[in-house]
Amino acid sequence: MGPGLQLSQRLTQSLVLAPQLQQSLALLQAPSLELKALVEQELQQNPVLEEVLEPEMDAREKSALGEDSAGGDDAEPVVGADLAEPPEDVKFDAATERMANDPVDDFQAEFEKLVQMDQDWRDHFSQTNTVTRSSAEDEEKREFMFNSITVEASLAQHLMEQVRDTELSDEDRAIAELLIGNIDDYGFLMGTIEELAASANLPAEKLLPVLKVIQSFEPVGVGARDLRECLLLQLERADKTDTLEYLIIRNYMDALGKRKIPEIARGTNQTVDDVQQALARIARLEPRPGRAFLPVVEQYVAPEVFVVKNGDDYIVTTNDEQIPHLRISNVYKDLMSAGENNAEVKNYIREKIKAGKFLIKSLHQRQTTIANIGKEIVKRQRDFMDKGVAHLKPMTMSQVAEVVGVHETTVSRAVSGKYIETPQGVFEMKYFFTAGLSNVHGADVSNTSVKDMVTEIFKAEDPAKPLSDQEVVKMLTAKGINIARRTVAKYRDELGILPSNLRRVY
Repeated sequence: MGPGLQLSQRLTQSLVLAPQLQQSLALLQAPSLELKALVEQELQQNPVLEEVLEPEMDAREKSALGEDSAGGDDAEPVVGADLAEPPEDVKFDAATERMANDPVDDFQAEFEKLVQMDQDWRDHFSQTNTVTRSSAEDEEKREFMFNSITVEASLAQHLMEQVRDTELSDEDRAIAELLIGNIDDYGFLMGTIEELAASANLPAEKLLPVLKVIQSFEPVGVGARDLRECLLLQLERADKTDTLEYLIIRNYMDALGKRKIPEIARGTNQTVDDVQQALARIARLEPRPGRAFLPVVEQYVAPEVFVVKNGDDYIVTTNDEQIPHLRISNVYKDLMSAGENNAEVKNYIREKIKAGKFLIKSLHQRQTTIANIGKEIVKRQRDFMDKGVAHLKPMTMSQVAEVVGVHETTVSRAVSGKYIETPQGVFEMKYFFTAGLSNVHGADVSNTSVKDMVTEIFKAEDPAKPLSDQEVVKMLTAKGINIARRTVAKYRDELGILPSNLRRVY
């Protein structure tokens, strides 16, 4: 056959998540602070949903929360109540359920009533929220308040302000701006002088004098091309060019990085003690002069689960304060019960009621799942709750998922980015899911507990005779922990502990 277009069919299978399922997974995975934003967004998009504060709850909501038993099964639940023991399913007003699924009729008159009601609220709002003119004094105070809000200057801005105070020519100021633009957040000059000169089509001799000016700025050591130059600039500014530490940094930087103290002592004709004292003074220098100008990132966490000890037991509750209280608006339920209805509008309201019901049910299921996972964590980690990190036991998500009755991926989503407040402190929920090592008795020991043991061993070592990784293996074996040397080395690296040859103090 000659070349040409051909039509063929192929049968394939693919998994497509329904929009409601995608919404349910998003609610489950979102931490409480993000969840509140998602719910507020849904409140804006779905007119049949409304948020109600606890003092505003009527008898039916209080009945759903267990405060009043008069409401019975017709009580409509309000999300945000204590869901440590949530109901198996969300119960809705029977009339609402029936109206949401009945055939639609014309209810134009009732819809017009709703429009009039909305207009009455708009008129009331416009009358009770009149615009008040601010006095000149109020405007001045407001302007002063906004002008008083401080924003930390970046390192580049700080350096450019110092450039303005110099007597550099216009050409040199342009070169200074070029150099400052190539200084990273830690204060080091990125790229060589030759590369920067070539990019600006200037001779390198014109950049060097300007760089020297920048290196005289604050913070001390800024504009250095490497760590060695940075430390030397700090000692030169402190007028310590004739000290042992200046000599070590200038001539023995490689040996300093490898802590070859005897070699440095021989090369400088100094004793080992003198060299170690000089190294201690070098350690007080700032290796990253731009550190003070780095933005401070503050992370706020709101625990999803609270664990409180009550006698010999632990009570597990979920954090429901961040979740808005939701219910289906009575106005739209009344519209659905009207005898004469517009089919198109009633279909619209019916779909929105279904979506609102699904959202409320998803929020209940979210809190139920997190609460059940929290209870299983506390049950399996009872020794941790009583005694601390050293008694943390290995635990996998599949084990918890089997008990809770959900899939392993559901547990992963439920604990992602969420925190639990325990008597031992606030921890990320994923912290409790760790693999384990076997001891001589066949029992499993958590990796986190082993890391804690390794930390304590290194803390207690003799600085003059630091322990090797193999020696740590022998000490752990004596405690009944079977572990390989490479595993100890891995844990040591994760803990930020240097090798034995770099930890030794002479």
